[in-house]
Amino acid sequence: MASLFMFQLLQIQQPAVRSAQETINLMDQPTHIGFGLWELALKGGWIMLPIVLLSVIAIYIFVERYLVISKASKEEHNFMNNIRDFMHDGRIDSALTLARNNETPIARMIEKGLLRLGKPLNDINTAIENVGKLEVGKLEKNIAGLATVAGAAPMLGFLGTVMGMVRAFYDMSMAGNNIDIALLSTGIYQAMVTTVAGLIVGIVAYVCYNILVSRVEKVVFKLEARATEFIDLLHEPAK
Repeated sequence: MASLFMFQLLQIQQPAVRSAQETINLMDQPTHIGFGLWELALKGGWIMLPIVLLSVIAIYIFVERYLVISKASKEEHNFMNNIRDFMHDGRIDSALTLARNNETPIARMIEKGLLRLGKPLNDINTAIENVGKLEVGKLEKNIAGLATVAGAAPMLGFLGTVMGMVRAFYDMSMAGNNIDIALLSTGIYQAMVTTVAGLIVGIVAYVCYNILVSRVEKVVFKLEARATEFIDLLHEPAK
């Protein structure tokens, strides 16, 4: 009878023991905490403010310059052919009107050449080149800012990392023998967030800078081609 009672008692205790063991195992498992961009920005500290500001500046410069350069690269169909026909017919005023009605660097460059007609070819060529340089300078406005962002953002990120590591080791020194692993890992985690943010902004700014530079080079090539075409047109005999 006593044996039967002990057997029933063990049967009752086993589920309770298993439940307690499962609870302990769940407590021992590491917890994963999700985080988003906003949480990362807050964890990075005040150094994230200039990094975010640089990212806004980079986006603004890229979008604004991209639209301007895209507009400048457009050219009216048969523009140079019409200029050639007007010049061969002696209709310089019509050629000037056509050039002034086109708001493109190529049209302004050709307009300057038309206004210099009758002067030596070297003077006309110099005037066209000067206008071309001015137009390229307008297109390159603020593009250097992207290069600055590409270099400054990672440096700010590394600065935030160094500051975070200094803070983490300071907390370790103040804790003495009671070093908290959670405190140390949090300090390092916060420090690395600024590096990630700075590198992301720097890489994006660098790519955007190269995109704009390549598009400006295409416009420069087109300006040089049209300037050469106009000078060659002056050597052609009139019909």
